[in-house]
Amino acid sequence: MHQRRMESRFLCAELARVSWMVGPDRHQTEEAILEDICATGGCVQLEEPIPVGSVIMVTFRGQRFDGRVRYCVSGEFGYFIGVKFAADTPWSRDLAVPDHMINLDTVTMQIPRMQ
Repeated sequence: MHQRRMESRFLCAELARVSWMVGPDRHQTEEAILEDICATGGCVQLEEPIPVGSVIMVTFRGQRFDGRVRYCVSGEFGYFIGVKFAADTPWSRDLAVPDHMINLDTVTMQIPRMQ
């Protein structure tokens, strides 16, 4: 069964910094592209995978959002990493607004009519 999100999801293209644990006392940090975001999570694109369940930190526009990896899918130019933000670090427009943000709720798909 598909779950529907209760909050608006925004497409964006924002540079972000992603850090995650790769051992008991070692973390890795990489540049990423923030692909979309909502109050409870987002998706970043990286050049390498991050295991599902990993603790992760996403930083952009000077704001930090902690969470866990929900999915990791291979794409044409890297990996799409889905992140569920921790309850104490939700995203909002009051904290950080990515450039080129598009609200998916307001986008309507126009299908050409066949004559």
